[in-house]
Amino acid sequence: MSIPTIKSVGLVGLGKMGRPMARHLLSRGFAVSGCDVAEDARRQAAALGVKTLTSPAEVAAASDLTIVVVGFDSEVMEVIFGDRGILKGAHAGSVVGIASTVAPRTMKKIAARVAQANVHVLDIPLCRGEWAADEADLLIMGGGDEAVFDACRPAFQAFASTIHHLGPLGSGEVGKMVNNLILWACISANYEGLKLAETLGVDPARLRTALIDSSANNWALVTDVVNKPMPWAEKDMTLVAAEADHARLSLPLCGVVKEVIKAIKVEHGQPLPTTPGD
Repeated sequence: MSIPTIKSVGLVGLGKMGRPMARHLLSRGFAVSGCDVAEDARRQAAALGVKTLTSPAEVAAASDLTIVVVGFDSEVMEVIFGDRGILKGAHAGSVVGIASTVAPRTMKKIAARVAQANVHVLDIPLCRGEWAADEADLLIMGGGDEAVFDACRPAFQAFASTIHHLGPLGSGEVGKMVNNLILWACISANYEGLKLAETLGVDPARLRTALIDSSANNWALVTDVVNKPMPWAEKDMTLVAAEADHARLSLPLCGVVKEVIKAIKVEHGQPLPTTPGD
């Protein structure tokens, strides 16, 4: 397949991440279309100048690069392979970029099913969160054909200030998975350390300021992530644990971190994931 020139970009998912990404792409002169299951998300995107369409297939048909920004593996599979999915509309040589955080094994399944579709696939999971999407300061860890990835860089640079190509397809998801494991571990260590300080009579806020200037400094401490919603924590740790089990690798810290994060969410009144029957 030929290496594409990216002039039009589509976004499947126009929520808290996809919508600001669309805004930045528009500011760089790309033609931007998108779709979302939520009417309010479509309305807000349209107000920015995004051409809102009714399905991933329509978005792909209008785009040289279609970026998937949905939450879960099952949703990614549906928007790509469903009856009105991306592959129903994607034209030959176009690119599908998976910006969602999914399992590396899911990327392998996608690659196997897309192999005969005459489209390029990249995994481009996003780091730094919603504030970074608003500020065009996202970090991309990417995987897939490097020449195709480089062809998409001008589009990626519209919303990401830091871009790393890590290797073959799936490498980006491995990088994001490791990033998340280390992130949640830092959040856990920060929480337990500051809780200990408070119990021993030291003001956690004053200590946090000192720690930021010390060897204990980390991104989660600087941004005070512990006081913000953490909806993806359980998903991230479950993904890590499943991949480790499949690789026959013991990662005991993963299980401990999952339980610490649960305690943090309970203390801050944040919802825990429900199980069937709840």
